[in-house]
Amino acid sequence: MKKIYIKFIIVCFSISTLFTSCEEELDLSNPTALSLEELLQTDNGFELLANGVLDAYQKVPANEFLLIELRSDNVRANTENGNYPEINAYTVDPNNGDVATYYSNNMAAIKHANTIIDNRFLAPEDQQYTVGEAYFMRALCHFNLVRAYQNVPFIDKVLDVDSDEARDYPQLPEEEVYEKIIDDFRTSIAFLNGAEQNKYRPTEGAAICLAAKAYLSQPNPNYMEAELLLASVVENSASFGYSLLKTDIGAANDFNGDGVVSDSEYNANLTLDFGHVFGNEFSGDYSDSDEVLEGDWTNNSGLEINDEIIFSIAYDLVSSDNYVTSDSGLDDQVETDSESHSFAMTLQGPSNGVNIATLDFLEVMNPESEPVRFYASVNPLNYSSFLSDNTVDVFNTKYPTDGEIGDNDWIILRYADVLLLYAEAILGGANSTTDQRAIDAYNQVRVRAGLEEVLGNLTKQELLDERRVEFVYENQRLYDLIRFGEADNVLQDFSNENSLSYTADRKFLPFPQREIDNLPNFYTQNNGY
Repeated sequence: MKKIYIKFIIVCFSISTLFTSCEEELDLSNPTALSLEELLQTDNGFELLANGVLDAYQKVPANEFLLIELRSDNVRANTENGNYPEINAYTVDPNNGDVATYYSNNMAAIKHANTIIDNRFLAPEDQQYTVGEAYFMRALCHFNLVRAYQNVPFIDKVLDVDSDEARDYPQLPEEEVYEKIIDDFRTSIAFLNGAEQNKYRPTEGAAICLAAKAYLSQPNPNYMEAELLLASVVENSASFGYSLLKTDIGAANDFNGDGVVSDSEYNANLTLDFGHVFGNEFSGDYSDSDEVLEGDWTNNSGLEINDEIIFSIAYDLVSSDNYVTSDSGLDDQVETDSESHSFAMTLQGPSNGVNIATLDFLEVMNPESEPVRFYASVNPLNYSSFLSDNTVDVFNTKYPTDGEIGDNDWIILRYADVLLLYAEAILGGANSTTDQRAIDAYNQVRVRAGLEEVLGNLTKQELLDERRVEFVYENQRLYDLIRFGEADNVLQDFSNENSLSYTADRKFLPFPQREIDNLPNFYTQNNGY
């Protein structure tokens, strides 16, 4: 988390958990230890607890890419790297470490959130927002779990590890989990109403939009409720401070100085806008001969707080030998904001061979069909080599930080997603719509991508296709396919073409074997495993 937002050092719970603050650089050798009872009696105890929830969530995105995006038709794994090809091929084992760790990391953040919720009546008036944050984060973590594992328990209190309380929380049908998730998001909306807007903390606007996304994601989507919630944000986006990053292009954006902004220069400006959404800065020049930007992307934390970001998890690059990374194991309690959201998605990810664009994806992500997003999403040099030798791998460039201690933030929700979700809610499960509200929302994203508007009619397939190229490497594609009811069709064809092992049951991850073993004869393994 960024240093300008959270100024506390370290808090230790007597219930076995250390929370770190977000100072520029932490002294982890001498944390301040407080019992939970002592903490609740301090003036800023609930703020420290809320910071701890966000800190705990920093671990969650560490391996999400491997389990979600790598099981879509967007990316593939090198066949020589560990168990990543098994995940990619839909043959992942219930004993897989990433499967277990993702579950445990979400559950750890849920426990921290429940600490606040269990003690919410002690929260002072000026810290009521922390209760809203706790409900929000509990909902978000369960939302992660139900989409990944389908039938999961919903944990609504801090469980006593020395008792048999866990048996009061069986796996629930996913529709029941969604009901509880939506209830939590709605409760958080009430607590967060009027709270300060902060891109690095849960807010009312973020809660409204994620509640709508949950309505759309449940087995029987409630399009009407989702539409009402999303309309309250889209139609009042200025009051929330949300908008797409898009330059009003004029003479100042004329790269070659000839007094005319050509189509390619226009797209180059939009490419910079798209890159800035992720906090990335371009270093290079506009090539008159090739009519494209040529250069490299780097992260610039000064660009990460922008009007398109609704909620993100913040990471700082800290030059220190004293840090613990997100891959350091479940028993490491102290972590810092110097860890990366996912090693696999950074510039060092290619060393693991897991963020390689599929041939199927490169058919839609190329300079001709995507004149803007292409240059800020994949490596153009890789792609040029790929055209001459299709054995060359093409890698992601959305997160141009270096290895385990990179500083790209992880975006949970941005306004482009809200606009396309709004169009989806209005579409309401139909194959197409002529509703101008849906078309206008869709076209805002499309125009920012340098593409022509659709007129008169928006189809379900157009919306799904747009989401694929807008959110590649943001761990959305698999869940989009499931939500649109297209996972079995698309992934079965993709699996057949690439000799993979997809089945309808394997759109979800196996329930972690470790959890089954911890409570014998209680949890049931998912079908297909």
